[in-house]
Amino acid sequence: MDAVAEQERLIAELTEPRARIGLIIPSVNRMTERQFNHYAPEGLAIYVARGRVAGQPERTVAQLGDEIAHAAGTLADAKPDLIVFHCTHTSMKEGADGERRIIDLIHKTTGIAALSTSSLVNDALRALGISKLVVLSPYQSNADIISYLSAAGFTVVNDVALKCSTAAAFEAVTPQRWLELAQENDRPEADGIFLSCTNTTQIEAVAAIERALGKPVVNSNQAVLWGCLKRLRDKLGDRQAVPNLGRLMRDLQA
Repeated sequence: MDAVAEQERLIAELTEPRARIGLIIPSVNRMTERQFNHYAPEGLAIYVARGRVAGQPERTVAQLGDEIAHAAGTLADAKPDLIVFHCTHTSMKEGADGERRIIDLIHKTTGIAALSTSSLVNDALRALGISKLVVLSPYQSNADIISYLSAAGFTVVNDVALKCSTAAAFEAVTPQRWLELAQENDRPEADGIFLSCTNTTQIEAVAAIERALGKPVVNSNQAVLWGCLKRLRDKLGDRQAVPNLGRLMRDLQA
């Protein structure tokens, strides 16, 4: 292939992705974009809109309605195939009802298929056969996460919230530390580990934790990428490269 043809091929790949996803992320989140762009297979475009949808002062889903609708509307301009409300805590804190109201709002605003981190984490845990789990997070408390999971039929046998007070503190916890926390807090009765949060290095620890514990691991960013790839398989093609992010991603090859 000559240089001109190669350049034309590269331009076509950049301008014509085979599939597109839009993510609504908390305005303080600095990890999701680089992680998704790093792990996404060729041909998948990642678009992001920021909103003040997490942190303090904490607001209800109803109070966040205008913020979510505005972010969804800006993403719709880019014509993604899916829009995901991508904040674990906010999508879980009011249970299945709050989750549904967020998803319905996005779909009503844009006409585009909508998902949430909570719904995709739920799907991922079930796909891996996890019913009893350990929850690890950087949050002040895991109470809302445990309440959501319990209502969905899961049993949390142990949980650790690191009580990080800023987004920068979330990011500062290393993959090695997440591995250590999983090893220190695993329980024999646990089927797997849930690493909860979208603004962390947790995704880089998934494979190492699975090797160390011999149990499946779900992380918020990993679960959302998996759920989107699963739904966009027809557009991306069966030969898409599957990122090395633990057992969950092998489900895409089944």
